[in-house]
Amino acid sequence: MSVILSPIDALARRVGLTSDAPLLITALTHSSYASEHGVESNERLEFLGDAVVDLVITDAIIHEYPHLDQGTGSLARSKVVNEASLARAAEDLGVADAVRLGRGEQKSDGAHRPSQLADTFEALVAAIYLERGYDTVREFVLAALGDALRAAAAAPDEVDPKSRLRQWAESNGLGTPVYAVTGDGPSHDTTFVAIVSLGGRDLATGTGRSKKAAEVAAAQRAWEGRNDA
Repeated sequence: MSVILSPIDALARRVGLTSDAPLLITALTHSSYASEHGVESNERLEFLGDAVVDLVITDAIIHEYPHLDQGTGSLARSKVVNEASLARAAEDLGVADAVRLGRGEQKSDGAHRPSQLADTFEALVAAIYLERGYDTVREFVLAALGDALRAAAAAPDEVDPKSRLRQWAESNGLGTPVYAVTGDGPSHDTTFVAIVSLGGRDLATGTGRSKKAAEVAAAQRAWEGRNDA
């Protein structure tokens, strides 16, 4: 008879931790849940995980992609270590079903917000690093982000979404894209929303943990819908 696992149990198996491991539970605890229940949030783990992911990807670039120099290596890394990439990895792991959110975040479907997914992925990385060590977390990160890294290493200097959209708009005599960015939430957990417009017409909206990330997301969506512009 098959056993139906809870979302946290299933995620624990995927990341190689026990489902009752304190660090795993903390990694899945959003600040909104922490505030409502008086427990520790995943913010400190996120802070550490951000550095660990950066180290693992940089280390892999140095040792596995010798054709990349400092400049192209930095470009490749930026294509892998970003909100969209980490959010996709978190979705694949089933993070959205396991994360612990406050009531307000639940109502606004915060579990699927890219910024929240990326933050939780980083917190999980930190939990694995602290529980299992560097070799294990390196294997985990490369399994989660390896495809993105290989693609980035193959074309590190491909034009970024904002530059690509600008070049297309200007070459077609449409002017230069303009970005309007707003932020929502506390300073330690702000979500930025960017609206890109062209000739006074809004083209697309994007969200991110930083103004730049939100603008890039908006530019990518505008590029994908450029034939309708």
